[in-house]
Amino acid sequence: MQMNDSQRIPASREKVWAALNDPEVLKQCIPGCQSLEASGPNEMTATVVFKVGPVKATFGGKVTLSDLDPPNSYRISGEGSGGVAGFAKGGALVRLESESPDVTVLHYDVDAQIGGKLAQLGSRLIDSTARKLAGEFFASFAAVVGGPAEPAEHASGGAKSWLKRLAGAT
Repeated sequence: MQMNDSQRIPASREKVWAALNDPEVLKQCIPGCQSLEASGPNEMTATVVFKVGPVKATFGGKVTLSDLDPPNSYRISGEGSGGVAGFAKGGALVRLESESPDVTVLHYDVDAQIGGKLAQLGSRLIDSTARKLAGEFFASFAAVVGGPAEPAEHASGGAKSWLKRLAGAT
């Protein structure tokens, strides 16, 4: 599965970079995260509970940061096992771009693979769940780091976001 998107965050690039490297901030933002601890200079261990369709599993795994170019970009890679539910592994290239001194656009390109019972659920369910989880993470990350943010494609005031349409806001 591959996924890419951008998120506009109302904070400086340096603040966003610091938050992306802070296990406490990430723990608050990762949906279902029970623990996230630094285990080395560029490594963390995590325990996350995911529910995909009828399958709910606790994944334990390791996350590694590489290709660090502070405060511009890095590659994050991880792999985890959820017992009989299966396994997940993958990575993302994360790139920060300053839109202004107080606004950063975070770009991400994700590549992930899953196996076991999770893989048997079908690609549509897996893809929609992955997009939902990514959306929850970035909305939470933006709120923690700099207050509520909009996706980059809606930042110019063009089309309304789905949340604004649902709330009837202009």
